[in-house]
Amino acid sequence: MGNSASSSAGGLTTAERAQIQRANVSGLQPVVFVHGLWLLPGSWQRWAEAFEEAGYIALTPDWPGDPASVAEANANPDRMAGSTVGQVAEHFSTVISQLERKPAIVGHSFGGLLAQILAGRGQAHVTVAIDPAPFRGVLPLPLSALKASWPVLGNLSNRRRAVPLSFEQFRFAFANAVSEDEAQALYREYAVPAPGAPLFQAATANVNPWTEVQVDTTTHDRGPLLIISGEKDNTVPWAMANAAYRQQQLNPGHTEIVELKGRGHSLVIDSGWREVADTALAFVRRFAAADAYDSAYLDYVEKTSVFEEDDRRVTVF
Repeated sequence: MGNSASSSAGGLTTAERAQIQRANVSGLQPVVFVHGLWLLPGSWQRWAEAFEEAGYIALTPDWPGDPASVAEANANPDRMAGSTVGQVAEHFSTVISQLERKPAIVGHSFGGLLAQILAGRGQAHVTVAIDPAPFRGVLPLPLSALKASWPVLGNLSNRRRAVPLSFEQFRFAFANAVSEDEAQALYREYAVPAPGAPLFQAATANVNPWTEVQVDTTTHDRGPLLIISGEKDNTVPWAMANAAYRQQQLNPGHTEIVELKGRGHSLVIDSGWREVADTALAFVRRFAAADAYDSAYLDYVEKTSVFEEDDRRVTVF
């Protein structure tokens, strides 16, 4: 779902506008899912279904430039180049501003960073940041995190490119806590090139006072926040997640952190995804009660959940 002919005024795609309309019509508590680097919105499909089964309404917006599929992304990597943290944050802010109810926001990796940025703007009812990328003020830089990001940071020209991971790089950065066979399957199903700019922004955030990689950790409108950390995550190890938690504790809102044993950075897409989703869902439920589905609305969804966009079939969760 890229920002091509399908984009509307304000930069939203036809699919995103349909998701917003569906959420507003439903009257249900919306949950906005924010993906990170090297993944697409479709990586949240099972999560969206699980949250909707629990009585919420799910939205899975694009990053600007996201192609419709993994195959298209890998065939046209340049389409994904250039997006900055600020541009992506503004895009999601636009989506959220058109919702009639303040959403829960769930993000993974750079999506976890973006979720915190949006919460710091007062746009979240409740937030779950999973293995979140660091923001200004998060100081630890474990060697594994540097190695995981080196395929991008190792070449300054990658700042303006979309950079794919080899399987070996994906295995280390994402899939180190699963079997070789599962790692191969995850790589084929989910891995796409990622814009290099956000990694360079994160790497320089602590020496750039004007960086876009900043989170307002003190705003009174932030709402409750949960940080989830995978014990074996090489990309965002516990030291980084816990440093973000310590910064977020400055907020008057409720703040928690939990470490999931034996889990790596692929924890939202691998075979153990349901444990992570249930952890996030339990936290959201504590602060944003689910609503009962209306049977008439379910009939409406069944009839209208699939539509055509630019000659490709787009399923709206």
